[in-house]
Amino acid sequence: MKLASLKKGGRDGTLVVVNRAMTHCRAVPAIARTLQAALDDWDVVEPQLRQVYEALNSGAFDMPDPFDPAVCHSPLPRAYQWADGSAYVNHVELVRRARGVELPAEFWSDPLIYQGGSDSFVGPRDPIHALSEDWGIDLEAEVAVISGDVTMGETPAEAARAIRLLMLVNDVSLRNLIPGELAKGFGFFQSKPASAFSPVAITPDELGEDWRDGRVHRPLTVHLNGALFGQPDAGTDMVFNFPQLLAHVTKTREMEAGSIIGSGTVSNKQGGLFGSSIANGGVGYCCLAEVRMYETIEGGKPQTPFLKFGDTVKIEMFGRDGSSLFGSIEQRVEKYPG
Repeated sequence: MKLASLKKGGRDGTLVVVNRAMTHCRAVPAIARTLQAALDDWDVVEPQLRQVYEALNSGAFDMPDPFDPAVCHSPLPRAYQWADGSAYVNHVELVRRARGVELPAEFWSDPLIYQGGSDSFVGPRDPIHALSEDWGIDLEAEVAVISGDVTMGETPAEAARAIRLLMLVNDVSLRNLIPGELAKGFGFFQSKPASAFSPVAITPDELGEDWRDGRVHRPLTVHLNGALFGQPDAGTDMVFNFPQLLAHVTKTREMEAGSIIGSGTVSNKQGGLFGSSIANGGVGYCCLAEVRMYETIEGGKPQTPFLKFGDTVKIEMFGRDGSSLFGSIEQRVEKYPG
């Protein structure tokens, strides 16, 4: 099943069910006005939403509305919680090396998670806003899950049952602000602006056999300024799967329906020139910090700049049949006009 939120009907948008081809949709106010309302009563609402989804796919509705990702907000325009992990330890190791910091051994056995701002996500076609290019604007292409309620102290197997939906995310980082913030010993804040999520959130069954062991086993495709920049596999080198991340988050607290947990930047361990860039026959990257680190290792200094005003980012994932699974995140970097 595929769900989206249109930019109308208030801050939390209007929930629509989207057909599998993502050409048509239908609002369902009699079932749930918003996605959060659906998640709050998922066991009752999900079968009703699925009936609408099946009817859309079969052509049972005479005049379904056309689906336009450009008028979508993120599936949850705001959320009670947005916690982002670093399940791909290779990525963590590289960015820490870039800051001259060693990777503690426990990072391979205990997940790293930070709590991000969830009061104002941006839509999948909204700009990446910043006041200065000097902040070191970087994309981070990831996969995320939306959960139902999870009680404190659940095992990963128990927490897995609470995974409701999957999305893609661009978790923008301001790299030049991060070292100063982390040096204070209190974590990210100013260095993590608003994230954007894919137009559509999907139930795990949409992935078929590519959803297994709590991971999404499909390449995540990233384009920068129209050129292919990365297509690493999201299931490869994911040290901690989503059930493990959910269990980690709920070790000391409950988690409420509508919470979003991110995978962290998708990263495959690579060798060769500049790791394994697309230009050198590799799978490339999902952020600029990684290729800059490889450039520093092999050439003494980074060559690839961070994002500049006017640059464009596109993030998408395709099924085995070549169809887009979530729709695309397409953003342009712009100077904040406020």
